[in-house]
Amino acid sequence: MIEVIRTNSNTKDFINLVKELDAYLKTTDGDEHEFYNQFNGIDVLKHVVVAYSDSIPVGCGAFKTFNGSKVEIKRMYTSPEYRGNGIASKILDALEHWAKELGYAACILETGKRQQEAVAFYKKKNYKIISNYGQYIGMDNSLCFEKEIV
Repeated sequence: MIEVIRTNSNTKDFINLVKELDAYLKTTDGDEHEFYNQFNGIDVLKHVVVAYSDSIPVGCGAFKTFNGSKVEIKRMYTSPEYRGNGIASKILDALEHWAKELGYAACILETGKRQQEAVAFYKKKNYKIISNYGQYIGMDNSLCFEKEIV
């Protein structure tokens, strides 16, 4: 059974999963990794979820306020050996629900074009491609998405 727990960025399980995520992204982002990595500090994340399978941390995600009506989804990750079991959907659903509870109307996010599984996943979850925002403007590898949650 998968259990998704709300927490914060100080949680050891979240920190360890993010280390796995960063190691994965370093291989897929290549030369651009350092550029992207500067925007992925977890100390600013107050809304974090960790997914557990039989008490083992297997995935995570977070969001931070983007503006008065939107949150930005960050640090989405599922350990490779647990992929294909709906864990990412449970994580994203939990984040969207939490953001909605707090009064936000939409979620935005950025992923790399090379992360084809992620691109397909967000499309499946009804995220629509939007113009690149913020630090991702002009980044050829970046693909930005948005979904209304109200």
